[in-house]
Amino acid sequence: MNLQVELEHHRRVLIVRLRGELDHHTAEAVRTKMDEAIQRGRAEHLVLSLEDLTFMDSSGLGVILGRYKVIKSLGGKMVVCHVNPSVHRLFELSGLFKILAIYENERTALSELEVVS
Repeated sequence: MNLQVELEHHRRVLIVRLRGELDHHTAEAVRTKMDEAIQRGRAEHLVLSLEDLTFMDSSGLGVILGRYKVIKSLGGKMVVCHVNPSVHRLFELSGLFKILAIYENERTALSELEVVS
């Protein structure tokens, strides 16, 4: 299956919605799109919405961790929302939830980031 990436800027927050499979076949393209959007939009924070992400492997975890480091180096915060059970389990096993906050939906995540800004 393919992966679709939807990018939206909301004030100083980049919202990234992933749909499909984030694996070794799609990881590099996602990394490039996210990095370009962060630079172009001068995003301070990032919301990663995973409602329609059906599969993710270690390459996907690498993309997420790498973007976390980029946003953190810019002084921002990265959060995730709409995490389905299989991806949630992968996040737990990898320890990503120790550094990333999880929210039920985009609205809640945006509200939290606006408080931070």
